[in-house]
Amino acid sequence: MTAALSAHELIARHRSTLDQALEVIRTRAYWSPHPEHPKAYGENGSLDAAAGKAAFDALLGSRLDLGQPGTDDWVGGETSPYGVDLGVTYPHADLDVLLPAMKAGQRAWRDAGAEQRAVVCLEILKRISDRTHEFAHAVMHTSGQAFMMAFQAGGPHAQDRGLEAVAYAYVEQVRTPDNAEWTKPQGKRDPLAMNKQFTPVPRGIALMIGCNTFPTWNGYPGLFASLATGNAVLVKPHPRAVLPLALTVQVAREVLAETGFDPNLVALAAERPGEGIAKTLALRPEIRIIDYTGSTEFGDWLEANARQAQVYTEKAGVNTVVVHSTSDYKGMLSNLAFSLSLYSGQMCTTPQNLLVPREGISTDQGPKSYDEVVADLAKSVDGLLGDDARANALLGAIVNPDVKARLEAAAGLGEVALASREITNPDFPGAVVRTPVIVKLDGAKPDDEAAYMSECFGPVSFAVAVDSAADAAELLRRTVREKGAMTVGAYTTDPEVEQAVQEVCLEEAAQLSLNLTGGVYVNQTAAFSDFHGSGGNPSASAALCDGAFVANRFRVVEVRRDA
Repeated sequence: MTAALSAHELIARHRSTLDQALEVIRTRAYWSPHPEHPKAYGENGSLDAAAGKAAFDALLGSRLDLGQPGTDDWVGGETSPYGVDLGVTYPHADLDVLLPAMKAGQRAWRDAGAEQRAVVCLEILKRISDRTHEFAHAVMHTSGQAFMMAFQAGGPHAQDRGLEAVAYAYVEQVRTPDNAEWTKPQGKRDPLAMNKQFTPVPRGIALMIGCNTFPTWNGYPGLFASLATGNAVLVKPHPRAVLPLALTVQVAREVLAETGFDPNLVALAAERPGEGIAKTLALRPEIRIIDYTGSTEFGDWLEANARQAQVYTEKAGVNTVVVHSTSDYKGMLSNLAFSLSLYSGQMCTTPQNLLVPREGISTDQGPKSYDEVVADLAKSVDGLLGDDARANALLGAIVNPDVKARLEAAAGLGEVALASREITNPDFPGAVVRTPVIVKLDGAKPDDEAAYMSECFGPVSFAVAVDSAADAAELLRRTVREKGAMTVGAYTTDPEVEQAVQEVCLEEAAQLSLNLTGGVYVNQTAAFSDFHGSGGNPSASAALCDGAFVANRFRVVEVRRDA
């Protein structure tokens, strides 16, 4: 293929960005090359708000032809959680045609080397970034996120995670030199001398199985980690959230073709309604890497059955916050209220269980009983969401009927401290918008355990009364060990309690946030600095991102010759 963009051009354009990413994954400092504010777009080829909305509107009712081989049908059926029928159709693939075509381009992609692969990936991310406004609407209308969250989490934050994966992939690939001269002294005899060549080689085709709630944020790390390490990538979106990942595939294919590589290195696997092709794909011998975000049940199935592949999962957990004491009671309540409300609790990092001593807690406002803490938290959530316009901007829409059913059933599990209420979205009357429910449970009652020891994904939280800080730590340990946790939070002014909770998290490999009372929340993580998940408890087999997330996506093959 003829390259419209040479390797030298791409290196000149993106090497400084790659170098900065390499530096910040070492220092863990704040950095992002992707602007978070919508007004930052509209120059240097990027779409402003009006142009991005127009580009999204033009997609509605269209056929998104990616030009990939093996297309045997056109499929679609996405309906926005805001009540809009997207009407976009996508290519359905004959896998026996598409998969061989994807393998055909891997040799040239492998031979390009780590640096060239990295800068091609950065060019893909740059073009996605230029279309952030368009992608934001696509994420909003497939995930149910409110626009600003879809813009930030589905745009710059997702792009940051993709770049982070590229940086880690580059580090691991260049850890071994391309060539080495090896000489071994032999005393009076001539030394043994060899030339050794080391080449990172891909495992094969990677399968990225997308999720409904965060299609780009959760999808980009695996996609770019596999692509940057030389693998072709087949993107299998969630059937309710195809558009953002189909657009991603479209951009990737364009860049690969323009840089002289086979565009079939990245392809889309959309499915017919009810077809369920993920299991079929996961067991194909050509699939050597799988990235998956979603339910524990299917994640466990992948880990047990896709034996030919390296499987990286982010599943479900029971996220827990220990509430022992605080020096900023108002700040604690405000921080927790926001964490429980953001995107209607439809985040794998949202707190579910709040462990509160039944005798109460000490605060800067004096002692507070268990009942007072729970009632005050309910008031804080009510205050945060009391204005419907603000509530819509924070809650977004309920992503699917299963979440709504769990929310409604939760009220029957115990005493309701905060009832959920329905909110109308004037811009989207078809949206299902609900405020969170908080239910009081007793950690000493076996009948309550079934509720708080199971994940209840959505805007549902349990205020669990425990006997002491020690009991809270022990329940935390059991929860993480048996069910997993993507996040753990704790509020305490007691160094011994802090140490006990920290020790649980270190031993059970759970990411801990302590005494958050400001603008950082337990359910948010920053690329290049925070690890999302740990890969060390049942909630996930991988962390986003660390060396382990990328290093086994390729192997190093040695060729040695007598010098």
